[in-house]
Amino acid sequence: MSTVTRREFLRSTAAVGALAATVPTVLAQATDKPKVTLAFVGVGHIHTPGFIDLVKTRPDVRVKSVWDHQPDRADKRAKQMGAAVVQQASAVWSDPEINAVIICSETNRHLELVLAGAAAGKNMFIEKPLGITGKESFEMAKAIESKNLLFTTGYFMRTDAKHIFLKGEIAKGNFGKITRVRGSNCHSGSLGGWFDTEWRWMADPKISGVGAFGDLGTHKLDILMWMLGPIDEATAEIRSVTGRYGDCDETGEGLMRFSTGVIGTLAAGWVDIEDPVQLLISGTEGHAVIHDNHLYYRSKKVPGSDSKEPLTQLPPPPRAPLHQFLDAVGGVPDMPLVKPSEAAARVAVMEAMYQGSRDRRWVKVQGA
Repeated sequence: MSTVTRREFLRSTAAVGALAATVPTVLAQATDKPKVTLAFVGVGHIHTPGFIDLVKTRPDVRVKSVWDHQPDRADKRAKQMGAAVVQQASAVWSDPEINAVIICSETNRHLELVLAGAAAGKNMFIEKPLGITGKESFEMAKAIESKNLLFTTGYFMRTDAKHIFLKGEIAKGNFGKITRVRGSNCHSGSLGGWFDTEWRWMADPKISGVGAFGDLGTHKLDILMWMLGPIDEATAEIRSVTGRYGDCDETGEGLMRFSTGVIGTLAAGWVDIEDPVQLLISGTEGHAVIHDNHLYYRSKKVPGSDSKEPLTQLPPPPRAPLHQFLDAVGGVPDMPLVKPSEAAARVAVMEAMYQGSRDRRWVKVQGA
């Protein structure tokens, strides 16, 4: 980058943002009638209500069917969308009108549903994590990719302008040799009893595959791998704290070795009343930290960068992952969707960290 003042550096990021901000407006003007016929397959995930609210804002999307293994749950969500309840998931797979599905079932039901959906040629938004194990997650990924289906998952942190900016700076080499990274994603879900009733299954690892560490940690793990690439080995210390959900873990700290040699740490849990330091990246020529949702960044290669004050003029973020998925199904090209193999790789790393915690050792991450 050529020599610039800090003001010019910030102005350049704002200019990119002004261009990006026009994209949602153009898309909204172009979608005045249904282009996507959608079904919900499983409505048990805590994010289901938010997805329903999002879909209802889109005149280009029609929700035709809802299935869930709990009929009362399906009926409740179908009424919210003016959709029909189907008694068997097979009714969705065999319906030629339905060209996309949102899978918000319990994680231990994903494998059967995803393989059936792939065989039926349905484009799929699948709530994270993709599967219980790395093995079954890679099996699902291969099934989706073999049919060239559109796919993404709920890694919404990829739409954070701060993360997009930092990914770009890493790609330009402005951090020099990156030596260490730290990600954190914590909230007070256990302390507030968020999973006491309707979402209780999410605190049962036999159904969800993970507890607090995997549930929240997968988001920041995705960001670290999105920026820095694959991980070879991992371990962690994962444990329960309050006992509110039995033996389900409520907090953890992971340690990772990236293929590039970068050392990574990951914190995640449901027992934190604050989570101020969400991301830290340190290199031989650059440093960045996201503190209280403000980005501080300095690079020896970027004159004008100054870590004493937060960057405030970043490009506006892209739309949410589900919006991107529906746009893609509706024919909008080049949406930045998560690849099935990426989603599977995150499960494999998380599985290694849980195994490392149980065995008190480093664990090699399973590949495809």
